[in-house]
Amino acid sequence: MELGKLEVYKLSLKLSDKIWQIYMDLSNDLKYNIGSQVIRSIDSIGANIAEGYGRFHYKDSVKFYYNARGSLWESKHWIHLLYKRSLIEKNEYDHIIKSLEILGKRLNGFIKSIKNKNDTNNK
Repeated sequence: MELGKLEVYKLSLKLSDKIWQIYMDLSNDLKYNIGSQVIRSIDSIGANIAEGYGRFHYKDSVKFYYNARGSLWESKHWIHLLYKRSLIEKNEYDHIIKSLEILGKRLNGFIKSIKNKNDTNNK
């Protein structure tokens, strides 16, 4: 399967696009501070999925998928701060958090399937 067809990767790209729209609406000062942090964390989800996908060895791949999960949690933190500081509306916050939770569940399922596939191949 191609990377671009992986559901977890496609979801991460959609979230990156959504956060980019928010970032572009921030003032230059906020872009430099909180904006760059949230962009780095949200983009890191897809980047780690891509890097893990490109690794040859199973353990390398899974390590990057775990990193993607960590970046997802970091992104939740930054989104929470955007909301607490009144930089995004409640409905936007709720939508993004829900999307991150869906991605998190799918990413966990993806990691589990990779592990199960490896376990099956090693029997």
